[in-house]
Amino acid sequence: MTAAVASGLLLAIDTATSRAVLAIGTSDGTLLAADTWPAGHRHVEELLPRLEALLAGCGWDRRALAVVAGIVVGTGPGAFTGLRVGLATAKALAVAFGRPLVAVGSGAALLAAAGAADPATDPRHFVLLLPAGSADRYLVTTTGTRLATGPDLPALPVGAVMIAVDLAGRAPDAALARGEAATDGLPGVLLQLGAARLAVGDVDDPARVVPEYVSLPRGTAADAGEEAVTTWSPARP
Repeated sequence: MTAAVASGLLLAIDTATSRAVLAIGTSDGTLLAADTWPAGHRHVEELLPRLEALLAGCGWDRRALAVVAGIVVGTGPGAFTGLRVGLATAKALAVAFGRPLVAVGSGAALLAAAGAADPATDPRHFVLLLPAGSADRYLVTTTGTRLATGPDLPALPVGAVMIAVDLAGRAPDAALARGEAATDGLPGVLLQLGAARLAVGDVDDPARVVPEYVSLPRGTAADAGEEAVTTWSPARP
């Protein structure tokens, strides 16, 4: 694939869920190629080699990253380790190759992939559920997010459409099926959302792109304001 062709394409990266995502698409957000896999705790080992393999499958090598139209990255909500690896990789590539970066909420993208539309025009109430540790759940809607603690499912509005991701055994089968479908559609939606913003020049400063975690990292506690305070202890849990 020539540099001229590469300059009209987008790269998307998302590591917010247990399934890592790499995708290549056209400048209008049309998906051309994708690689998704259960990353576990192997994001550092696998992300860049899989990116090189995806590029090679399209006829590129890593030099093509210097001319792509932009890089789209999912910002979560997600778990600490995987999410920061994806964000750090996307930001490093954007800075190293001088390419525009667009940060997209992974939760918003999953909702869109599940069929959620603008709440002003769609009366249905979509709720995305993500794990926040072994018992809690993180809720994402088209209007906000919140943490639900405890083993029981949180109370939802009557008629709410529940989408559950990475919650096997902790959510209804229908919600899990919607979650699978949304995860399958995530590569394409990331590209579409990123392309729409790039088309109007709405890009992000890599230095200001931050992750949204489903729970704070160990050793970090929220204070009375919006900031987080990190405390350190030699004691192991």
